[in-house]
Amino acid sequence: MSTSSSDDTYVPPRVWTWDKASGGQFASINRPIAGPTHDKALPVGRHTHQLYSLATPNGVKVTVMFEELLAAGHAAAEYDAWPIRIGDGEQFGSGFVAVNPNSKIPALMDHSTPTPTRVFESGAILLYLAEKFGGAFLPRDPALRAECLSWLFWQMGSAPYLGGGFGHFYAYAPQKWEYPINRFAMETKRQLDVLDRRLAETGAFLTGTDYTIADIAIWAWYGQLALGRQYNAAEFLDVASYTQVQRWAQAIDARPAVLRGRMVNKLTGEPHLQLHERHDASDFDTRTQDKLNPSS
Repeated sequence: MSTSSSDDTYVPPRVWTWDKASGGQFASINRPIAGPTHDKALPVGRHTHQLYSLATPNGVKVTVMFEELLAAGHAAAEYDAWPIRIGDGEQFGSGFVAVNPNSKIPALMDHSTPTPTRVFESGAILLYLAEKFGGAFLPRDPALRAECLSWLFWQMGSAPYLGGGFGHFYAYAPQKWEYPINRFAMETKRQLDVLDRRLAETGAFLTGTDYTIADIAIWAWYGQLALGRQYNAAEFLDVASYTQVQRWAQAIDARPAVLRGRMVNKLTGEPHLQLHERHDASDFDTRTQDKLNPSS
């Protein structure tokens, strides 16, 4: 990593203006305004729940939750999952913006209510589904519920340091700059230490012996980071040294519903782990990319 010289020092202008060319890898889809860029209706399948997403960490949270609900016997949690190709700007289509005005995945439409209910923000979707299905993966005890929600919101507040901060500057920025990489690597490691210490206290999951929506949310980001699936940064961050995080991450990773959740709306990687669209449980056996495109 290089250190910027004094000649490279950036002096902010009095009023910032957008330079699309300076956006790095995501310059084609980032912009400083909201709203749709084009008209495009969203598809609607046969199930009550229509999920519009992608297998990023935030998307994986919700597909894991759906698969865990189904595995727990909640048949009414069946869902259709449609991919939103954010690299192509599909999140700026008019139909998607109507579900999530923030133009970020995931977004959910629940058609079981008199007027279809939209839910956006991954943490809000997890909580919505947990409450809809009788408090599934959400502690009933008030103190444990508060602990669970505290950790859920810890993840929602902390992940931008990992994704938009560390991940962006370490993996995606057009140049490697020492200061932001150091700044966000420090914060990411601090967060891993927070998580490691908490898991050492419980010896199991975030709120104790029970697996909750907090574990689902945090695992999608920090568990997958610990397992070496994010930013090719496992060695750089020395993730193996967080032994409690490793124990916890591996235990969750071994759950069959988690594997299925990871596959849904996944458009890259090993073909047998890619299920671009999910409309039925049988799709995992018949519609993964290795089945649809055997030569891929």
